[in-house]
Amino acid sequence: QVQLVESGGGLVQAGESLRLSCAASGSIFRVDAMGWYRQTPGKQRELVAAISSGGSTNYADSVKSRFTISRDNAKNTVYLQMNSLKPEDTDVYYCNAKGFYNGGRGVVPFDYWGQGTQVTVSS
Repeated sequence: QVQLVESGGGLVQAGESLRLSCAASGSIFRVDAMGWYRQTPGKQRELVAAISSGGSTNYADSVKSRFTISRDNAKNTVYLQMNSLKPEDTDVYYCNAKGFYNGGRGVVPFDYWGQGTQVTVSS
């Protein structure tokens, strides 16, 4: 099937930057939308940024002008460049990918999540 592996989280001070990466691997036929979400314990997971296979993007209002989502279709990888980080950006960040994988008898749709990576911004 498909696996998503995230990397790049960590602890930074306010105003600094981090870059998250998420690579999809497995019996992939095609990856369509990819995105980053974040979640605080006890709250709903919320969209941070998403990107289509054609490069169209959308962002949460709280991160516009500070975060940039991009992807490398040849590597099935999505990135999130986070600049001017604020303490309120502290969260667990999850990668999501939707598309199709090669099943035993044809292509099968998938909608998978990464394991999550912690981003902590100190003031």
